[in-house]
This record gives sequence, C-alpha cells and structure tokens, in this order.
Amino acid sequence: MNIRLEKKENCLAALSIEIPADKVTEERNKVVKTFVTQARIPGFRPGKAPKAVIEKAHGEDISREVESRLIQNSFQEALKEHDDLKVLSVKNPEEVTHHEDGSFSFSAEVITSPEIELPEYKGLEADIPKAEVTDEIVNNNLEQLQQRFADYEDIEDRAAEKGDLVIIDYTATIDGKPLDEVGGEQAKPLASNEGYWIRIEEEAFFPGFTDELIGTKSGDEKEIKVTLPEDFPIETIRDQEALFAVKVTGLKSETLPELDDDFADKIEKGKSLDDIKALIRDDLDMRQKREIEEMKINNVLAKLVELSDFDLPEDYLKSETQGQADQMVRDSLQRGMTEEQIAASKDELEEAAATRAESSLKTNFLLTEIAEKEEIKVESSEVLQRVTMMAKQNKKPVKPFMKELQKNGQLGNIRQNMLFSKTIDFLIEHANFTEVEPETEEN
Repeated sequence: MNIRLEKKENCLAALSIEIPADKVTEERNKVVKTFVTQARIPGFRPGKAPKAVIEKAHGEDISREVESRLIQNSFQEALKEHDDLKVLSVKNPEEVTHHEDGSFSFSAEVITSPEIELPEYKGLEADIPKAEVTDEIVNNNLEQLQQRFADYEDIEDRAAEKGDLVIIDYTATIDGKPLDEVGGEQAKPLASNEGYWIRIEEEAFFPGFTDELIGTKSGDEKEIKVTLPEDFPIETIRDQEALFAVKVTGLKSETLPELDDDFADKIEKGKSLDDIKALIRDDLDMRQKREIEEMKINNVLAKLVELSDFDLPEDYLKSETQGQADQMVRDSLQRGMTEEQIAASKDELEEAAATRAESSLKTNFLLTEIAEKEEIKVESSEVLQRVTMMAKQNKKPVKPFMKELQKNGQLGNIRQNMLFSKTIDFLIEHANFTEVEPETEEN
C-alpha cells in the first residue's frame, strides 16, 4: 500500500492512497464469501449458491462494500503511519479509481487539529473584585424587603411631591407614531400602560420624567417629552425624542414598617432582625463568591486565548460561527426582538458570532492540549458517576439512560466537558489573582 500525506495550511492535509491489486482481490474475496453465506438466491439453499451466481446477482452491492472496506482500512493504516497527526475528521474520498491492473486509489482531504505552541499557562494573571459583603449592602437588601411590606394610602388633600407614588395611564409616540410602531415588538411594553405606579425620584423611569409630575393631582393630564438615552436597549429608537401623553389617576403615600424583630418575624417566623440580617449576609456572600469564581474562569480563559495564536480548521470555524449565530437569534427572539429587527442588525450579529466562535474553538483546543500535556484524564468510573447523577435528576433508571446517551452520541460530550472542567480547575489552581476594589457607578 502506497500512502502519501502532505500537510497544508489552515489545519488541512492531503491524503493519497494506492492499494495494490492483490490487496483489492483479497478484500473482494472476503466480501463475496460473506455474501455467499448470507444472500438469498431463488433455487439455492442458503450458503449453497455458486460464487459466480452471487456476484452476478449482487455485483453492485459487493463492489460498494469492497470500496467501503478498502477506504476504511487504508485510513486506519494511514493514521498508524502518521500517528503524530491529530486527525479531527476526513472529508469524503475523491478521485476514487479502479485501475486496469486491478489496483485501487483515492484521495481525501484531512482536517487536523491546530499545531499549537502553548503559552506559559501556569501563573496566568487576572484581576478579580474583592469579595466583601458590607453592612451597607446588607442594609440595602433589607430595605428592599422592607419595601415589599409597605402600606400605601391615597393622597387627596394635596398635589404630588418628591417621594410620592403617582399612578398614571400613558401612551408614548415618536414623531406622531406609536412607540411600538417605531421600535418594534420589543418596545410594546413601553408604548402604553394603564395603572402604572411610578415614584417621584430622579432615577425613576427616564431622566427628568418624574419631575414633570410634581404638583399634579388625580385627574390631571399633561404631555411629557423625554430623549431616550444613548444606551437604550432598543437600538432603533436611541437618542430619539418620545412624547408621553399622561393622565394621573391617583396619588399614594408610602409608609414603611419599622425594621425590628416584629418585621423580621413576618419575613420568617421566629427570626429576629439580626437573624434576618445574618441570612441576607450569608446569601449575598454565597452569590458573590459564585460570581467571583465565574469571573476567575472567564478571565483566565480570556488571558489564555489572548496569549495564543494559531490557525483554526475553517470548516469547524464556519460550523461554530453558524451555531453561535443561531443561538444569538434565539436569544434575541426571547428578548422580544422581531425578525425584522434581527435582520436589520445582521452584520453586527454575524461579526459577534464570528468572534465568539473563534474564542470558543481556541479555548477548546487549548484545553485539550493542556490536558494532554499535564496528563489530566477522566476515568470511566467518573463518567459513570456523572451519568448516575444525571439519571437521578431526570428520574430515569441508570442503564436505560446510559444507553440513550450512547445512542445519541452524548456520552463523549459528557466525558469531554468533564475533561475541560478538570483542566480549567488546574489553570485556576495555578493562576495568580489580584484582588481589586469592586467597580462602582462613580468609578
């Protein structure tokens, strides 16, 4: 067998294989022998039909099976000869030829893993915010709880003042057109409202909006103009002037409960105010630590990708980009964007999808390379333990659940994800993190 392999750019290699006539004949005889024992030929008992009859009746099927076996076996042989080559996949064979002398040849394009020169991945440096649950943060959360138990009374003897709650009906337009007509489905919740409660304070709704409600009484109507912010979530109506036609339908004052043990008992029976504060602090501490762990992972992987430069398989990159784009479209639809809005932002979406795809693929290849170098492995017993846990979560027997995963090709993905997780833990363990003060709005 003559095997030629030529490495090319962009993670590709050209494979050419020539199989001599005697090997082709040998393989064909094996296939014919199998057909003789299994084929059903009218007038002959199973396994008793002459070879010539079998070949005449099933010639095309025999030839296809011979080709398939020759190609598959020669691929395996080629990979043994070039065991240094990390093959990801092989494209469909081309130039498949049966020569007059009985030999057989074909060529195929091979997609390989990138040739990666790993950066120094131990000791990666990254900043993380200092984890600290201050009394101020605890008190802010306690005040949010306090707000839920507030009492509200109608205001009938005076006009609206700062801090009051105003109940309004409104409709919003831009250049005389309804807001949702200009901004699309995503703007519909903002286009009109009835019985909307709004507190008169600077940060409520849009800047300057609630100032216009000072001095109003129930039954008053007025028009309020606001310029939508530059960072408004709906891109199509950013920086545009919106006109709100407002009718005041009620005013209310708010009375907050005292922050004492009686209030704490309402939140959780038998708890004191100090108990509630401790519970809030513990919950915030747990959430903060979880967020910081996620930051550690994201920052370390971003640094790893930043320090690495290598080509990616073009086919894999295209596939990953399409997958990222599809996911971004689904996310946009869930957020309320219309198909027309998504189509209008097609270029930005494709650019973002391509960036995400490149980062994701590079991360996966780097983690695979590091795992191999550090001899990080996932044992079968660990996979079984994970599958057992998944089966329990899905309330299914373990064995049928395992077979289902194998059938769907998901078992390999589970093992790979576990390997990536172990490798990330390794990187985090050997990284250097610097705690910095958390960013605030003033910063």
